[in-house]
Amino acid sequence: MSQPSPGFQITVDHNKYLSAGQQVIDAVISVSSGDKRKGPAPTAAQVIMIDCSSSMGGDRIVEAKRATAVAVDMLNDGVAFAVVAGTETARMVYPPTFGMVAASPSTKEEARKAIRGLWANGGTAIGTWVDLADRLLAEQEVEIKHGILLTDGHTQRPQELDATLKRCRDHFVCDSRGVGTGWAAATLMAIADALHGSARGLPDPEGLVDEFRAMAESFMSTTIANVALRVWHPQGSRVRFLKEVHPHRVDLTDRRTDVTDQTGDYPTGSWGAETRDYHLSVELPPGKEVGEEVLAALVGVVSGDTELAGGGLVPAVWTDDPALSTMIGPKVAHYTGQVELGEALQSGLIAMRAGRDEEAAAQLGRAAQLAERSGRVETLEMLDKVVHVDDAASARVRIRREMEEVDREMLELQSRTTKRWRDKP
Repeated sequence: MSQPSPGFQITVDHNKYLSAGQQVIDAVISVSSGDKRKGPAPTAAQVIMIDCSSSMGGDRIVEAKRATAVAVDMLNDGVAFAVVAGTETARMVYPPTFGMVAASPSTKEEARKAIRGLWANGGTAIGTWVDLADRLLAEQEVEIKHGILLTDGHTQRPQELDATLKRCRDHFVCDSRGVGTGWAAATLMAIADALHGSARGLPDPEGLVDEFRAMAESFMSTTIANVALRVWHPQGSRVRFLKEVHPHRVDLTDRRTDVTDQTGDYPTGSWGAETRDYHLSVELPPGKEVGEEVLAALVGVVSGDTELAGGGLVPAVWTDDPALSTMIGPKVAHYTGQVELGEALQSGLIAMRAGRDEEAAAQLGRAAQLAERSGRVETLEMLDKVVHVDDAASARVRIRREMEEVDREMLELQSRTTKRWRDKP
């Protein structure tokens, strides 16, 4: 079955003027997808991975079972699905043997019955869960492949998870969630980055049902999979980097698949009706003269061999007018600041964990300053749980001697998100 063709549009924001001798041009590529389905909905499959380790006892496993049942109930008839219990290994919950089944009133009821029998016992090896989901989805000849992963703890074999994520990167989309207070933001972010998903923390288990409902709604509204940005650049140039900068910070540079020497595809996962922004940086060959103009890049959107949108032109013009060449595109400036904020948060938290308090205070102070400048109120509120923000404008903070570890993990998750550029009225 061919995939539906939602309407994609591309807009480019950048300063096209370069001074003599300058070779690098930066642009923000905004890609928007509508919800124009043509023909039947795309075929789809979903694997739900639930942490059933010992630490999930009590309210956590109760709420996890309720949430999983809700997610199953929301599947459209015909969608292939499976439920996996994760401990130090991964085991099938429903269906009971390896494979996936089509959603129907009867299979959903069987799944709910199997989910009610889940219990908490064992360790946590998340790599085995992702590996089983990958193998299950690999056998499905469907267009949309999706996973939900819920955990409340740290994986016991991080090297195994890293190897698994490297092996199955870009194979399917997976949203990761941490529940309670013992999960690791780095793990959730690694899963989301490798598999084009979202990562969130839920300290209160009672929020799981609403969260799973939202993820199920998002999955069922997905219109097209295997979408890539196709970037052409002129001979003698190179793409320095291509990064998603909204809604998340994800570096796509090393995921390039060459189409030709001058054209590469960068995978972006599955899409519904949404907008994402990307920062493209291209290094042009030297020797250009004032007044010369070139096309620095041409960006399109593809799914397999199907072109979904084109016309993302990134021209470059060399000038001797400093008033032109020193301007920075407003979107480029905005996202450069958002990326700097995320990096300052991560660097500060790494230094804090290592006991380098002076370095941590400097980095987190800079993060507070950037957050205030860009209106990141929620980030400032989370920062204030980890440090005393004495004066955000002047980057003055003090490390808190007593804090909840989960607040630090929630702040690290914030480092992955960005605030979208909005034109001022």
